[in-house]
Amino acid sequence: MCERGINVSQMRLSLGQCGDALGMVQQWLEQLHHLADHGGLSASSAEIAQVTVMIGEARSKLERASDVAENGGTPDVTVERV
Repeated sequence: MCERGINVSQMRLSLGQCGDALGMVQQWLEQLHHLADHGGLSASSAEIAQVTVMIGEARSKLERASDVAENGGTPDVTVERV
């Protein structure tokens, strides 16, 4: 537990589970995208492709949130002496 009473390990596990669930949805949408594309539904295919990209971005943000949680709530920062 951290100072604020949050179990960081549990939080990271939950974030990972959310990322896994989004990964499964992303795979389904990629299949639907290809089906729509092959079926001649180009407008639907393009919309589904955009959603797939957004889900990829969401998964990336969940990964960063998990990394930040592991570091005590602050993002990794590298300071270089100039």
